[in-house]
Parts: sequence; C-alpha cells; structure tokens
Amino acid sequence: MGSALSAALPKVIHLEVDGRIQKVIFSRLSSLSDVRDLLCAAAGLLRGGTLSLFDHKGSSVTIDPEMPANPKSSPYKVVVTSSGPSDREVLLQKFCTDVTVQLSRKFPLYPLSSLPPSLPLCRSLRVDEIESEIRNKLAVLERRVEVESGRRAEIAKCQGEIERLREELAKRSLWICDSPCPPSSRRLIPRPDVPSYPKYTLSPETIEALKKPTFDIWQWAPNELSVQENYRENPFHNFRHSFCVTQTMHGMIQLCELQARLKPIEILILMTSAVCHDLDHPGLNNTYHVNAQTDLARRYGNHSPLEQHHCTVAFQILSEPNCDIFAGTESGVSEEIRKGMTELILATDMARHGDIMDAFAQCLDVFDDQNQEHVRLLEQVLIKCCDTSNEVRPTQVSEPWLDCLLQEYFMQGDREKSEGLPVSPFMDRDRVWKSHTQSAFITSTLMPMFESLTKLFPQLEEVMLQPLRLARDRYQQLGEGEMARLEVPSKPTVASVSI
Repeated sequence: MGSALSAALPKVIHLEVDGRIQKVIFSRLSSLSDVRDLLCAAAGLLRGGTLSLFDHKGSSVTIDPEMPANPKSSPYKVVVTSSGPSDREVLLQKFCTDVTVQLSRKFPLYPLSSLPPSLPLCRSLRVDEIESEIRNKLAVLERRVEVESGRRAEIAKCQGEIERLREELAKRSLWICDSPCPPSSRRLIPRPDVPSYPKYTLSPETIEALKKPTFDIWQWAPNELSVQENYRENPFHNFRHSFCVTQTMHGMIQLCELQARLKPIEILILMTSAVCHDLDHPGLNNTYHVNAQTDLARRYGNHSPLEQHHCTVAFQILSEPNCDIFAGTESGVSEEIRKGMTELILATDMARHGDIMDAFAQCLDVFDDQNQEHVRLLEQVLIKCCDTSNEVRPTQVSEPWLDCLLQEYFMQGDREKSEGLPVSPFMDRDRVWKSHTQSAFITSTLMPMFESLTKLFPQLEEVMLQPLRLARDRYQQLGEGEMARLEVPSKPTVASVSI
C-alpha cells in the first residue's frame, strides 16, 4: 500500500499561548519553513516572526519537522523572540550597512581593530570629513524615502484605476455563474524543479482497495500521490483531500455500476471534476472572501467565488498542450466536458445544497437514465457525497481529517477576529464543540443526502449509510459525556465540524 506510513501520519503539537491551548498539525514531510509558519500563525505572529518553545521542565525544544509531539496536558510554552522586523529596523540596518561600506572604502588598509594605540585616532579617521559624509548620506536616504512614498501613492492610484476598469469589464461581461469560468491572463508554466516520479504498477489488492471507502489515504506518501503544485499546502483543502474525493468517486462508480447507466463521457466528467474541484483553494471559505471583499469575491460578483476560481484554474491547466487530456475530442464534445465540469464543481458550494437536494428528491421516484436533467442532478449529488465522505470511512482514517479541518477553520476564525469581520459558522474556537457540531452536521446534512442516494442505489446501505450511522452515534455519545462534564466548572473543549 505505501512505504511511508509513519512519515505521512500527521504530527500533533500542543502550545500554550496566552493561557489557551493551541493545536498545530503537520506532517514529518513538511519543510522547516512550513512548520515555523504554522507555529507563528498559532501564536498570533506575522509571517517571519521568531519564537522559542520550552517543555514543562523548562528545556528548549528544537523547532523542526521531527520535533517530538506532546499531549494536551503538557503543552509547549511559547516565548516570542520577535514579531518580525519593522520598517524602521530595516531602514536602520540598511543605513548601517551603507556606512560600513563607506568606511571600508575610506580605510581599506587600516581597519579600526588594527590601529595602534599610539596613533591619533581623531586625526587619522578625519572625523569631520566622515561626519559630513554621513550627514549627506542621511539626506540622500531621506530624499529616497520621500520619493518612494510618492511612488507608493501613484501605485495606489493606479491600483484604484485597475479595479475600476475590472468592475466595468465585469458589468459588460457575458459570463454568468452557471457558464464556464472566464479565462485568466495568467499562464501556468510547469516548474522545472518539480521531479518526475517513475510510473509503477498497482497490485491487485490496491486496485480493489481503491474501490472501497475503507481505503486509508494516510498510508500513502506524497511522492506516491504525485502532489500537484496547483493545490496549496492547507491543513485540509489540499491535494490529499482531492485524492480522497476522487477515490470515493471511483468507488461509487464501481459499487453502483454506473458504467452501465451513464455514458463514458459522463464518467470522465465525474472523475475529472473530482480531481479539480478544489484547485488553488486558499484555505479561506466563500463567506470570508465576500465579507472581506477580496479580489476573488469582486472578480466573480460574490457568487461562489471559490468554485468559479477552481474552474478557472482547471481550464488553465487543460489549456496547456502537455496537459490537455481532451485534445483528441471534437469541439462539441470538448464544450460538453467543460460545461459538465463547471456544473459539478459549482455544485460543491454548500450554499447550493438545499436547491440541489430538493430537485433531486422530486425526481427520485421517477428517475430515468435517459432523462438528461435527472442524470445531471444525480452527478451533482454524487460529487457532493464524495466531497463530504470522510465520516463514511473508518475512524482511524476520518479522525485525522477532522483535526485538519478544525485547524483550518479556526485559523480562519482567528483571522476574521483580527480583521474585525464576522466570525463564520463553525470557525470560532471558543464556541464550537466537536461532538455536538459534528453529530448535528451528520444528522441534518449527511444522513438525508446519503439516504436519498441509497434509495436509487440500495447497495450503498451497508458500505456507506451504516458507517455514517455509527459515526453519528459515536459523536452523540461523546456529546453526552461533554454535557456531563459541563456540570462541573471547567474550561470548554475546543471542537469543529467536519466535511
């Protein structure tokens, strides 16, 4: 199955920050800079800040991907060394560097440390001349700061003009949400430093395992998955999540025998959409982008900005000659694929969940494989189930995903608080309990969706619906234990909701 189980399993580090316990999750395969950035984010520092960690004995802990994990009862104490260099410190450092260079040019043969004590230093160093030169240098630096400030004002003005033109173009554009996303001027160029991995043959056991929801994604190292550079290293929305969704889609196609009910091109659209459905996800959801009015939200008119962006990036990749897997198809078929992928990726926006499920419920009793509208709704429900399928997997597979999502959600909640934005649902680490929110999510969202699909495919009852019931019962039991503990005054347990 995989040769790097121990390396691929997530590592959990607990930190004590301002009296609160923060959990940081990363892989041993992460880079040192990634680990430092995660720790800085958990400590509330800007990127580039420095900190030190100490265990309960007061011993220093080396920060690296192999640092020892610790339980919540023994968190590492965080000592902030620096929150990052200020503009004044950067300017002062540059000034000192310039002065050093000037002194070395004036006295190349007589460094200060080598002058004999008997030499009259004032006369030999020509203090007045050096002082005058330093003052001139300061004046030049001050003028440079003034010029740069003026340039920044001009840049801000130009950016305002660009945004105005972009909004004007958006008003005149014919692109709508349900149409393929508009192309971008950004050209994706393959990175020359990304290694190519040898092709290997999967064993029959692995091929069979890939057809089942019990497949353990954590047993596969990143190089075995050929991680793509167009997925970011988010705690949850990363290429490993994309692989899980695609593997579940493959399993559903096999289990439900969809090859006999759908056209080959429809199977191709299902699989390709699953791979591409979260491309270039920034780790912040649609609610944040709309409330913060980011470039992404303005570009797509606050309407499913993330999903439209995923489509755009997918079609950029497919436009590359060495990546266009549909190059041999006719133009009409290519447009059908593009339209189908757009519909499925947009369906993963949970804001559309109610409309999709209501429409699917109306056609269940009279479902017809020859009715294109019925098939379109079925495909949307399939990718939605695959995108939220973690809880149909065994606990040892689903639990790490829950922790990863918790970390990503709470990082967004902390950012929303720091920026004065409303905290999105399930993102506030001080108000969310894992067991209650997860059992509610399974009961209100996942169970009705999987039950509807099971009416059409009864074979899903044992493989997916029953494990989902067991997960719901487990979280309900955990919730009852938490409620019992609340009777005794104690600090609430941090929690989240999983998809």
